[in-house]
Amino acid sequence: MSEGILTREAAEAEERLRLSVRAAFSDASRGRVVPLELDPLRTEFQRDRDRIIHCKAFRRLSHKTQVFLAPEGDHYRTRLTHTLEVAQIARSIARALRLNEDLTEAIALGHDLGHTPFGHTGEAALSQCLAEIGPAYPGLQSVYEHNLQSLRVVEVLEYEGKGLNLTWEVRDGIRNHTGNDVPATLEGQIVKTADRIAYINHDVDDAVRAGVLTGAEIPAEITVVLGRHHGARITTLVQSMVNASANAEAIRMTPEVEAAMLALRAFLFERVYLSGDAKGEDPKALELVKRLFEHYLAHPDELPEEFALESLGPLPQRVVDYVAGMTDRYALRTYEKLFLPSRWTA
Repeated sequence: MSEGILTREAAEAEERLRLSVRAAFSDASRGRVVPLELDPLRTEFQRDRDRIIHCKAFRRLSHKTQVFLAPEGDHYRTRLTHTLEVAQIARSIARALRLNEDLTEAIALGHDLGHTPFGHTGEAALSQCLAEIGPAYPGLQSVYEHNLQSLRVVEVLEYEGKGLNLTWEVRDGIRNHTGNDVPATLEGQIVKTADRIAYINHDVDDAVRAGVLTGAEIPAEITVVLGRHHGARITTLVQSMVNASANAEAIRMTPEVEAAMLALRAFLFERVYLSGDAKGEDPKALELVKRLFEHYLAHPDELPEEFALESLGPLPQRVVDYVAGMTDRYALRTYEKLFLPSRWTA
């Protein structure tokens, strides 16, 4: 190749010179379930990032709820814009710590692929459905967990049941981005905290836009530490992570800033996530998702062909896969088609 081209080998060599010894190096990946011939231009983690961006589940994120169900305004976050904000925050932290930005970005872009329509309300609905039928299906998961569904999307469901065949490091970061387990790489640990930084701050922004709260209502003990505005809070949190993690064995945050972040999260649960003003439509969405699940469990012949394959698992799992993959608007249209009378036309 021409000397003017940045080849994969050159990019890998550059990583070895530029990145911290704590970084996950592309040429040292634990690999893929199905080995692939190496790409001449892209590193393994760059390749994973591209595979995620081009998959169907990633495109569907643009029409999935973040907090506010089917918002009318153009500026409310969706699951896709949340994902992009997580990726931006995580990359900034990884760059400052001289860790692998490509791995960080790939994990961030894939972390929410398994989210349901209507956000955590859809997740709660599927958990209820699984709990109700659990005794009849030994071994079936009893709780819907979006991180595990995200992993299932990239390992099984995409590419007509073949999966995306991502590297071990990306799959580990997706699986462990939430919950008590800690990602094996520092890059995955960055995404785990960047996810929280992103949603706490943009959910404040959206709640103010929706009139659910005002910025002045955020307790002073929080704003004095984090800042009063969206950008100031993110800057404080990112700088805290970089400074606290610079010489540490794990990704962390300074205690004062972490305490303020958790206090802001608790404030949001009280005023937004569990608020009647913000979540008044949630019971309807919950019942809608449950009705869809129950319908397809009773009528498996109506499942699309790609979810009819028994190799994908027992019927309830395949129904979960189909319903969880729906966007908000597709779920609404499907519900209307199945359960509401059609308009009469002459």
